[in-house]
Amino acid sequence: MVQTPINPTNNIPPSTHQFADVIHRLEGGGSMLPDTPENLMQIIGIYKAYAVPMDFYWRDLLYIAERVFLEPLPFFKYFLPQEYLDLANHYAGDDADLKIWRGTAKAHPELLEFMDKGKTVKMPKLLHHLWHDRINMEFAEACMRSMLWHGRDMGWGKFDAYLDTDEYKANADRAIKAYFKYNPPMLALYKLFPEMFLEQVRQLSYYSNLGLFWEVMAPVFFEMSDIYDEGGFKGVPDAMNFLVNGIFAVSGRPIYHHVYIRGECYEIIPKSKGFMWLYEAALPYVEAIFYRTAPFRGTKSYNAQAKQVPEEQKDFHYGILYADVFPVGTAGIPPTLLMDDMYHFLPDYLQEYYQKHCRGEDDILIQLGITFQRSMYNVTSAVIQALRQALLYPLDDPNPKHLQKNRQFFEAQMDRFLRPEARLRDIQAQSYR
Repeated sequence: MVQTPINPTNNIPPSTHQFADVIHRLEGGGSMLPDTPENLMQIIGIYKAYAVPMDFYWRDLLYIAERVFLEPLPFFKYFLPQEYLDLANHYAGDDADLKIWRGTAKAHPELLEFMDKGKTVKMPKLLHHLWHDRINMEFAEACMRSMLWHGRDMGWGKFDAYLDTDEYKANADRAIKAYFKYNPPMLALYKLFPEMFLEQVRQLSYYSNLGLFWEVMAPVFFEMSDIYDEGGFKGVPDAMNFLVNGIFAVSGRPIYHHVYIRGECYEIIPKSKGFMWLYEAALPYVEAIFYRTAPFRGTKSYNAQAKQVPEEQKDFHYGILYADVFPVGTAGIPPTLLMDDMYHFLPDYLQEYYQKHCRGEDDILIQLGITFQRSMYNVTSAVIQALRQALLYPLDDPNPKHLQKNRQFFEAQMDRFLRPEARLRDIQAQSYR
């Protein structure tokens, strides 16, 4: 297991960066999130609340990528068949490839109960869906589209570049023709507009990418919740280190895209390509979702003359690390859908916390969003520490030159939070709620 020292080194002068205190905390093996019992309770509670809908997200993303595929009118793509509810998570249960969570490999019991009863009453699945009494897959699809849109210039991995290769196009072509083998009108459309169909397949490859990413994260968060309940985490750095260890443990899990058509598997992105979880899914996800995403409709003008949106995608700053949760937490905006999903699965201690600090039920989704923001700063800290371990030097390295290289790396990471929209300053205080 990767261990991070807790004591900061004094072998180099103090940082003069605007976020020097945070940098020194990172150099001491800590997180961007201050180490307080309240912060630990909040982030573990929200990880649990996030993991249950995530257990649906990853299953449905794979179902859409592998089975729904190019269905012209996919009315029932959010209706998971029993096969995917029973699909064994590769990182949970007794037969796991790597046992991260000790619980069930099938769909989580709380998820199955919610799917059956919802927040209203027990009724047919279609009525739950039309009443919007369900898991909001629209949030997952919004994340997928952000990864697809930002994939070209994030600087990590080779997954996105592969989608433009002749090999990928040939694999997609075989699958498209097989899928529409008995549908001459669609085959004719494909012949007329091949790029339109190919772009849809590229999007479906990102469905698979994100599904395989979240298949890992769900058991990680479930296990963290169980460890916390058992008193195993003594502080925020412990929770961050668990994530760091998890990142290294699963970094090599394959990222692929298979499609199953009439009992035959078509490998659009074969496992043999060697695309790995860390570089092709995890790091692109953090960059695209935590940092960048895109302005949510109704919050910014997309008019070029208004100049409310950056010209370069690399300058986008609309992820959860920058979000002002109050205006973002409105109807139709993807993070609000996630907050609504998490609300159904809050552990008792987090519900009690919100009852104490919130302004009633009307405020709880906003507070959920702020807690989620805190928790994702902790996840981002784990990613930063993992990158430092992979690319640079140990925190207790005796060589001052090495420590200075670490310092430069941490300062460069903190530069991304100098924007006034960043919430790094806010999460330093418990009064931010």
